[in-house]
This record gives sequence, C-alpha cells and structure tokens, in this order.
Amino acid sequence: MISIGETLIAIKKIFPLLLFFTVKNVNSQSYMDKKIIAYYTGNAETIQKYPVKKLTHIIYSFLQLKHDTLAFHNEKQQQTLEALVLLKKTNPQLKIMVSIGGWGGCAPCSALFSDEKSRTTFATTTVALFKKYGIDGLDLDWEYPGIEGYPGHLFTAKDKDNFTALIMALRNAMGNNYLLTFAAGGFVNYLENSIDWDAVMPLVDFVNLMTYDLVGGYSTVTGHHTPLKDYKAGQQSTARCVNWLLDKKVPSEKLIIGAAFYARVWENVPVKNHGLYQPGKFKQGVAFKDFTTYFSDTSGYRYYWDKKAKAPYQFNAAKMLFATFDDQRSIKEKTKYIRRKKLGGIMFWELSQDKNNKGLVEVMYNTINR
Repeated sequence: MISIGETLIAIKKIFPLLLFFTVKNVNSQSYMDKKIIAYYTGNAETIQKYPVKKLTHIIYSFLQLKHDTLAFHNEKQQQTLEALVLLKKTNPQLKIMVSIGGWGGCAPCSALFSDEKSRTTFATTTVALFKKYGIDGLDLDWEYPGIEGYPGHLFTAKDKDNFTALIMALRNAMGNNYLLTFAAGGFVNYLENSIDWDAVMPLVDFVNLMTYDLVGGYSTVTGHHTPLKDYKAGQQSTARCVNWLLDKKVPSEKLIIGAAFYARVWENVPVKNHGLYQPGKFKQGVAFKDFTTYFSDTSGYRYYWDKKAKAPYQFNAAKMLFATFDDQRSIKEKTKYIRRKKLGGIMFWELSQDKNNKGLVEVMYNTINR
C-alpha cells in the first residue's frame, strides 16, 4: 500500500508535466478560436494557389435569390462550390459558407423579406441546398436594411424588424447544425438604424464587420477607407464600430473585424497634407497583388503612415493621385487590436486579390495569435 506522503510526492512530480500539457492545449484552443475568414469570388482552379490551410472559413460570394430561393447563378458556380467543399477533406479546420447580396446584389431583399411566407421558403430551401452540397452555413450581405445602400434599391424602416424575422426563420430551419452570420456596415448610421442587435446577436454565430470602404467611391474628399482608429469629428473606423457594439453588450468573441485587400485611388487631389483629407474624385481600385507594380519605385508614389489612424496611404504629387489601403503593417495593427479586445478574428474582401505567396493572409496567420 502507498502512503499518503508517497502519493503527495508523486503528484508533485507529475503536476508540472500536467500543467505543461494543459497550457499547451489551452494555447492550441485559443489559436483555433481566432478566425481568419476569406470572402472569395474566384473559381475552382485558382483556389489552389492560395494558403487555404491558414484560413478557418471561406465565404463563397455571391449566390443569387431566385424568387424566394437560394440558388446558383450558373453551372460553373455550382462546380466551384463543390470544389471548395472538397477542400475540407485535407483542411479539417475549414468551413465553407455561401453568401447572398453584396453591393448591388440585394435589390429584391427589402420587398422579399417583408413577407413571412417568402422568409420561410428561403430558410427551408437554404437548408436543403446545404444538405445537398455539404455547405456549412450562410452569410447574409444585405446592404443595407432600413437605410440607403446601392442607389435605387428599395429600403424602408420596416427592414430592421424584417431582418430580425429573417434571422429567426433561418435559425429555426438550421437548428444548431449550420453557421449563420451576416456582413454588417462598419459605420454608425448602419449600427444605429439597420439591426436590432439585442434580438439578432443571440441567434447568429458571429458578425462580419465591413470596416472598409468607410470612405467610399462616392466621396469627394479623400481619407482612410479602412482605418483602425479615428481621431477626427465624424470619422468612421474599426475601433469606433467595435466600441459601439461592445457598449451594446455584443459578445466580443462574436465580432469579426474587416480588412481590405485592395486600395482605393482618388485623382485631382491637392498636394496639401500629402493628399490626405483633400478634395478629389474617385478613380479606381487596385488589388493588393498588384501593389508592387502600381506603387513601384518609378511610379511617382510615396508611402506614408498615419500614426493616429494606424493606417497607410500613398500620394503621387506629380499626378495628384491619392491611395488608401491595408498592407502588412496595418494588418499587424489590426491583429494586435483583436487580441487586446478579445475579438473573434478577422475577415477580408477578398481572397482573389491577395498574392499567391507571402501575401496578407500569411501576415494574418503569423500575427493574430502571437
């Protein structure tokens, strides 16, 4: 028989080893809790070029609303979705979701989802599609309930309650078997007027905050389109959006902040303040994978870093061109912010705009849990 003293000695010897494995397991679980979510509009062939193993979710964008049913646009889109689902065989951490809407893609949403029968049909046909193709969930990208979005699209004050009713119908049909999320505008007007946060957030798995395009293509004044911090009156930012939601008691782990894999460029911009917060006209977007060429040493652009906004920008004084974007430096600042605020992770628009190697996905992966 082993004495109590001998038992205590044995426990003391084993305890450090148990502690090591426990801490290691906790750290491993913590890593998996931080999501890296890619929106993707590409095809089955190009997906193989990107670091899929470093992603937790791919949201294939966009399927269509065919009357009151979730459907593919064409056969090629169906084939791409099937190829994405196959990725899960070699990437067990990966979830494949689909999205509807987007900027310009939700014209029928206000009218369609105002009808209870249509909401129910949409929910049941969505679950049927999931079962048929092995899809893990749905991301709703209605831009925007209750406020003006794409020019000419219908919106009414009733959209806010109808969005809640849509979420309830979807969760009722899905049970707990599928992921349900939505893409949210990252600006205060949306936060205040589009969503009943108290009613919606208990029913969804997380919310993808579109904290980019905060200075959009319609703006006649330049600015940071995806800044981490705000420091001017009326300025929108990731931090302002997150803090607003945290003040509403939205669980921090359900908040996914957004990053942009593209620049927005304005022309006819005065040289004052290196073009920042100056009048101008939107010119074009530039994918991150093309930055090396577009912002080359001979392009005439000069790089600047805004310490207050934690955001980069470029200015070409000779051609009066201003560019705002995310890059490696700003992504690192955003991942540090995620850790500090205990947020759920980061998402971005969109994977096809990243470099095949040593791109922004790899920066996210290498920094979000450090």
